[in-house]
Amino acid sequence: MGSARTRAWVAGRGLILDVPTVTFPGAVHPVQRGAIVDTAGAARMLDRLLGHRLPRFTRPLVVVTAPVLDGVAYRTEARTAVQVLRPRSVLTVPSARAVALGAGTDLSRPLLVVDIGAHLTEVVLLVDGAVTDARRTALGTGDLDSATPAEISEAVATMVTAMLRQDRTSLTVDALQRGALLAGGGALRPEITYRLTGRLHAPLKAVAAPHTAAVRGAATLLRAAHAHPSTGGPEACTPDHG
Repeated sequence: MGSARTRAWVAGRGLILDVPTVTFPGAVHPVQRGAIVDTAGAARMLDRLLGHRLPRFTRPLVVVTAPVLDGVAYRTEARTAVQVLRPRSVLTVPSARAVALGAGTDLSRPLLVVDIGAHLTEVVLLVDGAVTDARRTALGTGDLDSATPAEISEAVATMVTAMLRQDRTSLTVDALQRGALLAGGGALRPEITYRLTGRLHAPLKAVAAPHTAAVRGAATLLRAAHAHPSTGGPEACTPDHG
């Protein structure tokens, strides 16, 4: 559930949903700048969009991607909203990790993920797949009517610079030299990627179909949970608060 769009992937069927994140009546936006501001509205939206698409007499395992920063609040509200689908269990995953999984990236090496969404941009350092550092700005492609591509690129560069200055190891440098993984709708905007490459003085690796990378990563986790070797299924899976 992003600020602009909600996407859903169902096992055996693939991507079944890619629609604006709005509730009816009134076309209210229940998610704003990476925060769920209307939990009841988000629940109604999920019920309207997915309630009739899921088998009636089964309880699904649900994987939800969440922003890295302020993720605790988001996960709490998301879990409440998702209860409308009567889930057996709800797993949460940081969006940056989902992006990396969706891209099939090697997580054994430090990785810098730049996720430029519609109304939120996050820069996240992953080490062995875990979040080591993260920064965010409330800017995205949906702000291009009031912010310039240069301003968005500059905001990303400022966050990366702050990470480099704070890091007393070589992890951020190593990840940057490896090439930042670029995802979100911003990865489809050449006016942003061109400026960002120049500002970072480092290679950028745009994810294939970058706007759906996170939900594809969630699908990867879902498949793994269904094939959990110790349980034979999702019944005994425990929620991932990472």
